[in-house]
Parts: sequence; C-alpha cells; structure tokens
Amino acid sequence: MAESAEQVHARLTAAAEANGGHLPMPPQGGWDIFPWVAVDGAVAPRPLPAPADEAPRSGEGGRPCELCTDGFPPERVVWEDDYWVLLRPPAPTGLPVLLNLCPREHLDFGQLDDDRASEFGRIANRLARIVEGLDNVARCQVLKYGDGGSHMHAFFAGRTARLSHVLGSPVIDWDEIIPPGPEDVWLADLHTIATKLANWGGAARI
Repeated sequence: MAESAEQVHARLTAAAEANGGHLPMPPQGGWDIFPWVAVDGAVAPRPLPAPADEAPRSGEGGRPCELCTDGFPPERVVWEDDYWVLLRPPAPTGLPVLLNLCPREHLDFGQLDDDRASEFGRIANRLARIVEGLDNVARCQVLKYGDGGSHMHAFFAGRTARLSHVLGSPVIDWDEIIPPGPEDVWLADLHTIATKLANWGGAARI
C-alpha cells in the first residue's frame, strides 16, 4: 500500500525543517530550458533565446540510442512481453509510482504501426486503471515528451491522494521535490502493478 498523504506530508515537513524552512530546488531548476527565474524577489518567465536548429536527440544524428545501446536493465524491468517493456527508476522517487513504457524496437511515438499503437493503448489503459486502484493513489498521469531521446518512452506517474497541491502538470516536478519513501512499500506496489498487468499477458518481473 502506498503511503498516506499524512505520511508523505510529514516527510516533506521534516525535509523542509532540515533545509532552513523550505524544500530544496529540484534539479530542473538548473536546466537551461527551465522556464522560470527570480526577478526582484518574484518568479518570472525566463527570457526566450532566439530560434536555433534543433539539437539531435539520443538515437539521431550519429548519437547512439541509450535504450538500444544499454538494453533494458533486468533489475529495472517491472513487466514485459514480446514487444513492450515497463521500467521503474533505479530507486524510489517522490511519487508513489513512476513508470516508463517503451517498445523493444527503436520506434518513436508517431512511428508505431496500427498493431503496436493498439497494443500501447490497451496497455496504457490497463496500467492507468491498475495504478489508480492502488490504496492512497488518486490519479495516474500519462506523459510523453521525447525531446531527449528518439526511442519512445511514455511515463505513468501515480500521485498521492489528498495532497491537494500535487496536481496537474507540476506533478512530475514534485516527484523530484518530495523525499523518496520506503523502498519496501514502493517494491510491494510495483509487484502489485506487475502481477495485475500480467493477467492480460506478458510476464511480471518483480
């Protein structure tokens, strides 16, 4: 069972107290694409640089694809079948659930044929339903970016129920802000997700 809102809030409060009364800035704050800066003590949009050529992603322009080169680390595989792999992070993160669904074949999102696209839709629907069925998880956000790598990777982020400000698009930022929870709780939830998803095929690996 994922932690309750009260347990997560207590961990957040302790982390803030240990950091001078506020939570530390997540790594996104140091990215050159982070859209906010401090101006005279207020938060303001960062000035947008002039247009420039798109940088090649992983798997393009002679750059190796990290997923194809490194493969899918067995210790991070939650569930898999002949065409799809569901990966977890190396360790717990701030959200109760953060998963990554990738095709085995090097394909970007718009390159899936009708069969693979239909499979993705079915798996995504089942996965969202399973994640939202976990105790203390309110919603499963589904995110697809793809600016860093050309190998499709869709994120499934389950947020804690009743944490009233961990909502919408900032959920993925909160994943970096909230201190990670207990590993045994995290692994137990991943096992539940894997075994339930395997009811429709494929194999649970955790």
